Amino acid sequence: MPDTLTGISTPPPSIWRPTPLVLFALAVHAAAPVGVIVRPALWPWALGAVILSHGLITAASLWPRGQWLGPNLIRLPEAAIARGEVALTIDDGPDPDVTPAVLDLLDAHGVQATFFCIGSRALAHPELCRDIVRRGHAVENHSAQHRHSFSLLGPRGYARELQAGQAALCAVTGRVPQFFRAPAGFRNPFLWPVLARLNLRLASWTRRGFDTHERDPAIVTRRLLRNLRAGDILLLHDGHAARAASGRPVILDVLPPLLAALRQAGLRAVTLHAACATTSSPLPPLASAPARP
Repeated sequence: MPDTLTGISTPPPSIWRPTPLVLFALAVHAAAPVGVIVRPALWPWALGAVILSHGLITAASLWPRGQWLGPNLIRLPEAAIARGEVALTIDDGPDPDVTPAVLDLLDAHGVQATFFCIGSRALAHPELCRDIVRRGHAVENHSAQHRHSFSLLGPRGYARELQAGQAALCAVTGRVPQFFRAPAGFRNPFLWPVLARLNLRLASWTRRGFDTHERDPAIVTRRLLRNLRAGDILLLHDGHAARAASGRPVILDVLPPLLAALRQAGLRAVTLHAACATTSSPLPPLASAPARP
């Protein structure tokens, strides 16, 4: 059905259910003022409970792989594990100086990846974004602007960022993103109701190479390959990529040995959608009459 704010044809919204931690925080905030009104001498305990709940929520918000605030995909489903699949995810693009070479390397090794693209960058480089899809990869939502303050946004801010990202990527690729990854992985409890309304799944990672600031490709590769097994979700960057001593983006020197190691281990890199699909369809749903920028 079309979303009235984005004009995108999306599946019906899913149901948001708060986690025990979120319910605890809500209960504390509701009970604390009542307790102080009924018995003023309890104010230190009430204040302590509120501070504790805020501390727990903050810690959970800053834990990218955590699931205390809501569902968070950090490994592939059991069916994908049984098939020997891993997911290679590439963030912060598209970047015209890096993404084409990344696509060529993926083609050379015959693997598919998931590109978490920034909406504004997709609109700036629409043909490059479409090329990602043409080559058999998936484009998913990495927010509209990749704001450093993303984890501090409220419900309206999250709705704007996610809806604008959906609209941009849908208009460019003609496909509806099914997954969302928060910038740097940081978020707060207000994100999950928006995800549910847009029928998006939060996806983080099993391990990452920190390739936005680590300049040694060998170190990045070791981090990604350490204890590698079926079901892992690996994180690299084509946007904001660090440069090796040679001046090349680190990802370009990491992919060849990484993909060779996957092949040697008998693992197959697929898109998140393919790994998580419950139907025979290998592609996400088409958008309704996407408008090309």
